[in-house]
Parts: sequence; structure tokens; C-alpha cells
Amino acid sequence: MTRSGPAAEPEASRFTALWKEHAPRVLAYAQRHTDPETAHEVVSETFLVAWRRLADVPGEPLPWLLVVARNTLANHRRSGYRRALLQGELQRLTELAGHGPAAENSAVERQAMLAALAALTATEREALLLVAWDGLGTAQAARVAGCSAPTFAVRLHRARRRLREATADPAPASLRIQTPCPRSAS
Repeated sequence: MTRSGPAAEPEASRFTALWKEHAPRVLAYAQRHTDPETAHEVVSETFLVAWRRLADVPGEPLPWLLVVARNTLANHRRSGYRRALLQGELQRLTELAGHGPAAENSAVERQAMLAALAALTATEREALLLVAWDGLGTAQAARVAGCSAPTFAVRLHRARRRLREATADPAPASLRIQTPCPRSAS
């Protein structure tokens, strides 16, 4: 809203007097509640409200101006809080999106792995899944499979070899489980 003409002169004079008399006090109030840069923004915004609502400014303006400054500070805090939340969310999404493989690569790899698992015998597939999916050790998986640990180790070795051949890539890290080699008696 722009004021012009002879009627604007008394308003401009009143506003100038308001500024000269109360701006230092409003600045001191704002500086007690925030950093110096934000305090100056609060003073500017407070007096912008005063200019726009000059007719509403009471005869004793300082309390009214301080209420406007307090509300302006609250708006700044809310904006800062929302900005921090948004930056945190953007950072989290950037980290998630930046480190993972492209979706089409994951889908292709997943499909290839499922096809390779389907090509294994039921015994080989069970051996791989007990170790890689269920997280069992060789001895534990052997008990579940109903065989001895050495027999299970052979099944697991064969299953891994066939899976590597079927995918033409080294086995994913989740399938690379170290099995202890039995020591030979010398």
C-alpha cells in the first residue's frame, strides 16, 4: 500500500517520529531474544506492520510495537523450525537416494537371482537359504536339514558354485558365508 498526497504527509511524519523514538527499544527487545541479524529483521518487519496499520497504533505505541515484535519473533522461530525439519528430511532423502543402486538395476538383479535360485535343486536351495536368509551357521543348518555338518558343508559349497555359475557374477555378499574348513590330521 503506497500513500501519496497531502494526507500522507502527517502519516509519514507520525511514522518517522515513531521510528526515531521506539526503534532502538524494539531493537533492544529483539536482541534479547535472538541473534543480531535476525533482530534487525524483526525490527524491520515490526515497523512494516506499524506502517501498514498506522491507524491501529495506539497513543502509547511501545507496548503495541513490542507485541508485534514478539509475534514476529515467534514467526521466525516457527519458520526456522520448519526449515530445519525440511533440511533434515532432504538430507535423509539425499543419503537414501544417493547410495542405493538404480531401481531398474535392483529389479534386474533380483529377477536374475530368483531365476538362479529356482534353477537349483530343492536341497541346494534349502542349504543356501538356511545360511543366507535364516542366518544359521553350518552346524545349526545341518541340524535343521537333518544331516551331518560335513555333508551340509558340501551341499552348501555345491549350491554356491551353481548359483555363481547361474548368475555369472560372484555371489552377493549376503551369500558369502565363511564355513570353517575341517582340519586334516597330519
